[in-house]
Amino acid sequence: MGRAPAVRPFLLTAGRVSGSGAAPPLPVETQVVATPDGLSALRSLTFERRDIVAACRRPQSVAELAARLRLHLNVVRVLAEDLCTAGQLAVHVPDTGTVHDISVLRRVIDGLRAVPDSRGSLPDSRGSLRDSG
Repeated sequence: MGRAPAVRPFLLTAGRVSGSGAAPPLPVETQVVATPDGLSALRSLTFERRDIVAACRRPQSVAELAARLRLHLNVVRVLAEDLCTAGQLAVHVPDTGTVHDISVLRRVIDGLRAVPDSRGSLPDSRGSLRDSG
């Protein structure tokens, strides 16, 4: 027997593109973490909701969570908003001043440049590769 077909994202959210409230979708950098109520309700949660709460034992961003669970980003946003409304997830939206601080972006870029590629080479500041050794 072959592999089961993937479930369409709109089926996981009942066709919704945002949570149950009227608030805008969660930004991708929003940190989510399971609450004690969420962890105690794990056995009663179904499928993706259970996976989200279980994966959020440690805080992580919505984007990280979507990648880790291999779910569409908007599915994670909608389900995380639902779980927050139910008291099973806590949501921590970063301060917008920090998110748009150019020094934060510069540190992220510098950190990415410090990661060697698969050949063990580091990119230099102009984007070309230089030897890391």
